[in-house]
Amino acid sequence: MAQLQPFHHAFPVHDLDEARAFYTGFLGCAEGRSSPVSVDFNLHGHQIVAHLKPDLAGRNAANPIDGDAVPVPHFGVVLQWHAWHAFAEQLEQAGVEFVIAPRTRFKGEVGEQATMFFRDPSGNALEFKSFKDPTNLFLSR
Repeated sequence: MAQLQPFHHAFPVHDLDEARAFYTGFLGCAEGRSSPVSVDFNLHGHQIVAHLKPDLAGRNAANPIDGDAVPVPHFGVVLQWHAWHAFAEQLEQAGVEFVIAPRTRFKGEVGEQATMFFRDPSGNALEFKSFKDPTNLFLSR
């Protein structure tokens, strides 16, 4: 199997300083390059870039999935099982307002996964998920 390569994701924010505080201070991302209109962050080895575009930030819709209104668009990371649970507990203790609180989706099915959604200060939806069996990540249900 080929080594997993980092993905790149660019997204709009309404305030770069607020984005910096959230992504570095709250999520623990290292900051990379920056300019007056964008900031790069390292999200678990992946490059995400906040672009100052207040008119586009926080535009969201939702799709029904397993009883939840899942925000669209969204992005995030698939964490190891134990890391996901520790992160979920950390967020709950910090009083994060969840769009979808930490839970297990598709119980008893091939795609069973732990998932949670919350928003950054610009309203961008983030999903962090985990599979007890990571080989199920791309299997169809």
